[in-house]
Amino acid sequence: MALFHDDDKGEKKEAIIIRSKIGIIGAGVSGIAAAKQLRQHNPIVFEATDSIGGVWRHCSFNSTKLQSQRRDYEFTDYPWPNNRDNSDFPTHLEILDYLHSYAHHFDILKTISFNSKVLHIRFLGSHARPLWHLAVQNTLSNTIQWYGFEFVVICIGKYGDVAQIPAFPRSKGPETFKGKVLHTLDYCKLNHQEATQLFKGKNVAVVGFKKSAIDLAMECALANQGCEGQRCTMVVRTAHWTVPHYWVWGLPLSMFYTNRSSQFLHERPNQGFLKTLLTLLLSPMRRGMSKFIESYLLWKLPLEKYGLIPDHSFDEDYASCQMAILPENFFSEAEKGKIAFKKASSKWWFWEGGIEFDDNTKLEADVVVLATGYDGKQKLNSIMEEPFRSLLDYPSASGVMPLYRGTIHPLIPNMAFLGYVESVANLHSSEIRSLWLSALLDQKFMLPTVPDMLAHTLEEVEVMKRTSRFYKRHCISTYSINHTDQICHDLGWTSWRKNNWLAEAFSHYSSEDYQNQH
Repeated sequence: MALFHDDDKGEKKEAIIIRSKIGIIGAGVSGIAAAKQLRQHNPIVFEATDSIGGVWRHCSFNSTKLQSQRRDYEFTDYPWPNNRDNSDFPTHLEILDYLHSYAHHFDILKTISFNSKVLHIRFLGSHARPLWHLAVQNTLSNTIQWYGFEFVVICIGKYGDVAQIPAFPRSKGPETFKGKVLHTLDYCKLNHQEATQLFKGKNVAVVGFKKSAIDLAMECALANQGCEGQRCTMVVRTAHWTVPHYWVWGLPLSMFYTNRSSQFLHERPNQGFLKTLLTLLLSPMRRGMSKFIESYLLWKLPLEKYGLIPDHSFDEDYASCQMAILPENFFSEAEKGKIAFKKASSKWWFWEGGIEFDDNTKLEADVVVLATGYDGKQKLNSIMEEPFRSLLDYPSASGVMPLYRGTIHPLIPNMAFLGYVESVANLHSSEIRSLWLSALLDQKFMLPTVPDMLAHTLEEVEVMKRTSRFYKRHCISTYSINHTDQICHDLGWTSWRKNNWLAEAFSHYSSEDYQNQH
């Protein structure tokens, strides 16, 4: 059906097309999870590109792999075909194949409108009868059509699309540099041959020390093998803990974080007096576990040799979802001189020959790659209108979007956000929240009052602040089981998912534990 509006002459013109109760923006992992769980409402999914997969399709390098084992990254009703227990980390191409297989199996592709970029979201109506208008551009024909929906699910995520570029002093930005400057967003668009040619025989500087930067440095080193090859220098502003695999002194890393007993060691939002007291009493054990893991990493990896020992605990990196898996032979390439490290403060700028630092040292480079992250908030700001744009991180004023159950902003009506709260396995988080959202829209339970939801989200922010200095990443990894328990409670499920109390306390939790419930 169509809505009509008055133009300047008072004439009626067809403006808004309504084809569905629900509109979904984005066809990455969160978008296809939402489309599957909300399919009873015949949603329309708007995807700006020509394919599904999100960052796995458009922001991955040739060497990009999953950071967790495949059995921890699967939908509850669609296990990996044949090799789900393979301990290798799947490549981004394997993940894309899995996502495409999932979408075909559940006939999700028919709900997706490809090459459809949402330019603007406008709210009309009232809280009693809400209506969202979406301006959608067909990127092939360059035409714009307005759509109307009762409910909108935003799944454009925090990564990709908009590069986060550091601010530089006047006349000391990339325009000063005579070499080539690009962001990881540009690099991921290159094919293997183009990426190799970019690095081969070049002095390369990679700014950053998170997963993308580490993968880039490794690809650069592989492109510069042989005596004529140059080295890649990583400009490290903040060192983070990295792990070579998921074993620590012969014990699985999951033993320390992803079973129910281990999560009792970590503070959780709204946990009550007794649980708070228990967490306080167990805090020495929590710090001891972090030191135990750090001792292994200091023994296993040459962090001291290269000045890469972080000034914060392993616990803080895990709590902010910043733990990175090292590519195989990463430090072997450093030993060969193909990867070097330059510690730097946040103050640096360009000169014509490379990068200059506030200690008056200079780093010569032919190519500089900025692995400085993405500005997900800018993506949202570009399509949201006021007053909702200003409400995105209100009332916490912390830079963290307040999302009840990681999904609903208490002050924005009839809208959900998926993919904005990180966890141990983001695919599982997206699926379980999509299940929760589906039950909410089917009125199987009611939301608390707005003040209660705001209080819950504010408490969550305060917990994150006390847990890690990197809390703005909005990660719930240290209390992910408790978070999912709350969702299970809303859905009317039992929160304890194991067969017996021993398994419940000490065995690893994964998406497999939440299957056969819907």
